[in-house]
Amino acid sequence: MFSYPDSITISPRLSVQARVKVPGSKSLTNRALILAALANGTTTMTGALDSDDTRVMLTALSTLGFDVKHDAESATIVIVGRSGKIPAKGAQLFLGNSGTSLRFLTAMTAIGYGDFTLDGVPRMRERPIADLIQALNGLGSTVKSELGTGCPPVLVHASGLDGGIAIVKGDVSSQFLSALLMVSPYCREATSIIVDGELVSTPYVSMTLDLMEIFGVQISNRKFRRFDIVPQRYHSRPFAIEPDASSASYFFAGAALAGGSITVDGLGSTSKQGDLRFVDLLEVMGCKVERGKTETTVSSGDFLRGIDADMNNISDTVMTLAVLAVFAQGHTRIRNVGHIRHKETDRLAALATELRKLGATVDELADGLVIFPPAKVTPASIETYDDHRMAMAFALAGLRTEGINIQNPGCVAKTYPGFWEAFQVFPAK
Repeated sequence: MFSYPDSITISPRLSVQARVKVPGSKSLTNRALILAALANGTTTMTGALDSDDTRVMLTALSTLGFDVKHDAESATIVIVGRSGKIPAKGAQLFLGNSGTSLRFLTAMTAIGYGDFTLDGVPRMRERPIADLIQALNGLGSTVKSELGTGCPPVLVHASGLDGGIAIVKGDVSSQFLSALLMVSPYCREATSIIVDGELVSTPYVSMTLDLMEIFGVQISNRKFRRFDIVPQRYHSRPFAIEPDASSASYFFAGAALAGGSITVDGLGSTSKQGDLRFVDLLEVMGCKVERGKTETTVSSGDFLRGIDADMNNISDTVMTLAVLAVFAQGHTRIRNVGHIRHKETDRLAALATELRKLGATVDELADGLVIFPPAKVTPASIETYDDHRMAMAFALAGLRTEGINIQNPGCVAKTYPGFWEAFQVFPAK
């Protein structure tokens, strides 16, 4: 376990030449846990992430009656699947601020039998889930928002899912669609899921479909607008979790700011994670990117240039790019990411506030930001809003500017408990 001070001041760093390996992907770990629990037989997962978000998922699965063994030191999880059955006949699940856990488990408990309550921290009670509730009810479940807000607490009166047609909006969170897809093979009848409107973060849905296929289920995907699923079963198997591409973005960006190069092991052309495409934006900004099959290297260029980027499909890296923009030549526009206002905090509002502390001029738009870098970056104390990505992204500013202080640095435990130790890869001046 890690301990954290109330704040951390980042000192400017020298040019870096390093190889790093970041922890396992949260998105892959939590998806694989759901599929393994629903499968027949025992699944061993290696490289699994150990963080707040994965621990609440593991605790919830244990509460639901699944046999789960977690060895954090070896990054291994062994889980005994129950062939689509939920052992517990009702449970109360506290899921912190883990959106993936709450949304995936809401759908998963709906295929069980009994009464289930899912809740979290106060911020979780502001995060929308109404679209998923409506879709599950369309498949024959009885799910509701206890307070009538369209947010948690969620009450699931479960008696299995019939199947049929479910319509789900795609413009708030792709996690609603992923949740429905993962449980749909266990509906009693064939199921069709229709996406209403624009689908955000499509690569995360692709990840879900890839994992479902790995665990033995086939789905008909009609251009991410309609998905048809017949009743099937997942099959247990060994599964290796690759490093988290969102977490890797801070090290790639760090090389761009501090100078030098960083290679991230385990992330290459075979990666299932869309967020690795963040390096494509670094390339446009002036960095050199070398892509191998199982590793990726980013090297700094002569300077960073501002860009215009549609980041809808890689929205977890918006904060990383926004901080880089403060050090670029020319303005940067980040577009088509209005859905990140529903994350751990309103990320667009939080970014605009904290970037202005650094001296940047920021136009906050409904779906993005326009960032004009200052002539000189101002030292500042950065509020993190209990959002892990705010802390990790704004730490990057300290690589080039004296006096960057990060408040509540312990919020990184949500997805990367050892981040501050790993950040020491950038050598102090």
